Amino acid sequence: MWIKRCFETMTRYIRPLVQTGPARPCDAHTLAGGWCWFTHVEILSRTAAPSVVPVTSIEAGELAALVTERPAIAGLSFDGPRLMGILNVTPDSFSDGGRHQTLNGAVEESVRMASNGADLIDIGGESTRPGAVTVAPEDEMQRTAPVIQAIRGAGVATPISIDTRKSAVGRAAICAGANIVNDVSGFTYDLELAAICGKSGTPVCVMHAQGDPVTMQDEPQYDDVLLDVYDFLGTQIDVLRSLGIQRSSIIADPGIGFGKSQSHNLKLLNRISLFHSLGVPILLGASRKRFIGNIGDEPVADKRAAGSVGVALAAIGQGVQLIRAHDIAEHQQAIALWQASVTQDLDEVE
Repeated sequence: MWIKRCFETMTRYIRPLVQTGPARPCDAHTLAGGWCWFTHVEILSRTAAPSVVPVTSIEAGELAALVTERPAIAGLSFDGPRLMGILNVTPDSFSDGGRHQTLNGAVEESVRMASNGADLIDIGGESTRPGAVTVAPEDEMQRTAPVIQAIRGAGVATPISIDTRKSAVGRAAICAGANIVNDVSGFTYDLELAAICGKSGTPVCVMHAQGDPVTMQDEPQYDDVLLDVYDFLGTQIDVLRSLGIQRSSIIADPGIGFGKSQSHNLKLLNRISLFHSLGVPILLGASRKRFIGNIGDEPVADKRAAGSVGVALAAIGQGVQLIRAHDIAEHQQAIALWQASVTQDLDEVE
């Protein structure tokens, strides 16, 4: 096992100081088989001030977690940034509720997202916005499984993830053609959901959230939000592996906006490269969220594409592999320009 994990005694956390560009030192290490590299790491601790040291100062297992190439999941490789398109088939999601509830509307949106560059389509039948109430499994299934079947029937081959906390919904979605289960509760709401994924060999995305959607924004508190979220995800990855889900089939999401204040969100974004030490791909889901509107002075959620893209590019610059987004075309264009200007040798550009 690469990473010795005992959170009761763990004293340090390893965050790579990620860089990009063609002027790369000969002793630099490639991050997770991707587009970034690093020569130094930041050592974080709950009991000591952060320190920066050369990568030669860390243990072999700590380095292996950072440099080992992330295997493809549901056919998606992680040698470049990937986009997860958001397709909510709900009446009350915070920015697009009610827009894609019909089968035809959902299929048309999936085709549009795929043509605009979505690598994965995330289908949700229960709003998890702050204050949202829980949807009955039967209602959530009726919203999602027929949509997945219709998308597959329309010939859309793009991988699909089901955004759910419930085992019955996950099972129905997998049978309908979903490739990944994306659980915002981190597989703590319905323990059977992880077991279903383990038995069926379905990859998962495990997210951190404090509380449930009804109460999660009621003054969330942490000892250290970055390290608390990291420890939760590390623990849940171990739980998932004990249920038969391979590390190579797990994606981790720090859960921006789920039981976090604006300050918590910014602390996570500032040091999001820490989560590479989990040894799995990282997903960022910040699209159109409230803190983007607060900082960018835009109260209307579906007018926050520019701010969402800005946050996404900052995360990609720290090696984040998967971006969950509403505005796929805008993100795709921005990422293409970022890659051309940052990661490509200028001598190769005409």
